Amino acid sequence: MANVWPSVMSDEQAMWRVQMHDDPQAFAELVHRWEEPLRRMGARVLGDVHRAEDMAQEAFSRVFTHRRDFDPGARFSTWIWRIAVNLCRDELRRRGRRPETALVADSGEPGQETWDPATDAPGPAEMVAGLERAEAVRRAVLRLPEPLRVVVALRHYEGLKFHEIAEVLAIPEGTAKSRMAEALDRLEKGLRSLGEE
Repeated sequence: MANVWPSVMSDEQAMWRVQMHDDPQAFAELVHRWEEPLRRMGARVLGDVHRAEDMAQEAFSRVFTHRRDFDPGARFSTWIWRIAVNLCRDELRRRGRRPETALVADSGEPGQETWDPATDAPGPAEMVAGLERAEAVRRAVLRLPEPLRVVVALRHYEGLKFHEIAEVLAIPEGTAKSRMAEALDRLEKGLRSLGEE
């Protein structure tokens, strides 16, 4: 008989099982649920998909190592996002500069985009233009200072609400909103100047 609990168990329940019983199945479920979101956020903050993968692995290592420190009354999402953001900050400090490398397309690895002439999908020229616009946005995001870049990654790409971002970053909600407003203003100015060129 198949075990069905992972699909219905909340993150907090799974973490409780990891915390109390070192449950490998519960931990594997948390990794399955969170690995991709952590990698996506890391890639947008660090500008490097390989370092983002390393960061995600380190985040899970820390979750397991510090499992006894997890507050059962807290939300797991806040805890794991905070771990991941702190690891990204550590990596950026180690590098001592903002990343300048481009990110791969959101749909997968470079070159994975496909065009099917039998559908209404955009043609190659439209796809190239879209990829160029997406690349311009990614580069503009990477030029943002780290505090603004993190808020953009969490809000725009990962869909966190401002109160959740405030919890993750341990800042007032108003500060999260003002950082997002400043980031959008900088992005608009940066992308406008690119369009003029």
